[in-house]
Amino acid sequence: MSWIVTKYFLTAAVVVFVSELAKRSGKLGAFVVALPLIMLLALIWLHIENQPQAKIANFASYTFWYVIPTLPMLLAFPVLLPRIGFWLTLLVYIVVTVVCFGLFALALRHFGIELL
Repeated sequence: MSWIVTKYFLTAAVVVFVSELAKRSGKLGAFVVALPLIMLLALIWLHIENQPQAKIANFASYTFWYVIPTLPMLLAFPVLLPRIGFWLTLLVYIVVTVVCFGLFALALRHFGIELL
């Protein structure tokens, strides 16, 4: 049980650190967020918990494919934010990302990559 609490604490600390950093410097905060810190933590947790290498490699591979559909909305977010406000922009971000993910998953099926 203490291991799970430690994992939660360290992972939450990364999120808090990044949000505090972003308050001070948008560029530096964005740079740190662009680093795959949560993915790296997850890889470390999987390794420490003696998960098979195939499972860890599979996780890293799928993470790559899941990031790609989020990229269009990262470009649209700063454009939409001043026009429609934060919450509506966030809602659009979620909906468009889900749609992009679905379309991306369908496209990758033609290449033998199953995301869903």
